[in-house]
Amino acid sequence: MSMTKKVAVLIGSLRKESLTRKYAHAIAAVLPPSLQCEFVELGELPLYNQDLDDAGTPPAAWTAFRDTLRAADAVLFVTPEYNRSIPGALKNAIDVGSRPWGHSVWDKKPSAVVSQSPGAIGGFGANHHVRQTMVALNSPVMAGPEMYIGGAAKLLADDGTVNNDQTRELLTTFGAAFERWVQANAKPT
Repeated sequence: MSMTKKVAVLIGSLRKESLTRKYAHAIAAVLPPSLQCEFVELGELPLYNQDLDDAGTPPAAWTAFRDTLRAADAVLFVTPEYNRSIPGALKNAIDVGSRPWGHSVWDKKPSAVVSQSPGAIGGFGANHHVRQTMVALNSPVMAGPEMYIGGAAKLLADDGTVNNDQTRELLTTFGAAFERWVQANAKPT
């Protein structure tokens, strides 16, 4: 029997009505019940500056973010691609969580990455940059199935729900694999 695990969902786009946010909610809706999602907002995180950690005066937003991520059993990154890479807000959040040195919230925390793009390759560059960064931070990143959502705008209905069975099936397959990944790699509670 699998135990319920808390999944922090980090959305790379700050836009309230972004495609990325809509896909994050669509994925959360099809995840198995053993994974409970908590959406973690990134927009209020000040840019990382090590001087503040060194002085013992990290901004309250950093502390709250780090505490939320520490309490999570796993992380799901859902991101667009900006200029063939990671959006700045998402990279900043990863940096904030990785510090101070030796206290990374990402260490041994299972993760998975979903990227989307209006273009055909579905945010491949951003997906792999998040993966590369998380591997460097000792987060076991789910190798497969990889999830790149190309032509993303065409796969959503006006209300933000996925509008075709094939995409829903892919998201459900991804969610089931992520559940197995989290159960196999999460730290014992």
